Amino acid sequence: MGCSPSFIEDKMPKIIYKTDLNNVDWAEMKTTLCQDAFDNGRSPEQLKTSFENSYAVCIAYADNQIISTARALSDGVCNAYLIDVWTLSAYRHQGIATTTIQNILSRLKGQHVYLFTDDVPELYQKLGFVEQPIGMGKIVGKWLGHEK
Repeated sequence: MGCSPSFIEDKMPKIIYKTDLNNVDWAEMKTTLCQDAFDNGRSPEQLKTSFENSYAVCIAYADNQIISTARALSDGVCNAYLIDVWTLSAYRHQGIATTTIQNILSRLKGQHVYLFTDDVPELYQKLGFVEQPIGMGKIVGKWLGHEK
């Protein structure tokens, strides 16, 4: 006996998108990012500081588990930088990252939004991002206070 599509849909957890940082479990975020190979070395405290110092954030949850993040740095006038866009592997290709990014972009009206990615450029292209030929970067001092 097979399952009907409506039965399968009923079993999918509801996705909640939050734009505040109330009750974020930073240790859980760190652990989940590590397990999903999206860890850049920040401690839970550094993740908290990074998100708190952001212009806009969006964190998606399924059954109270963090499954997606995005945040933007901005001057609030004309320039913004989209960063920490991530969706847990098991939840990819379901529109969650798109919704998370659109949530952030809706709060950046009139601004030039830049991002750096070496992953899934087609996702960003679908959202209207265009490749720009030059980007540069520099680490000042030690990355996250650690020797590299």
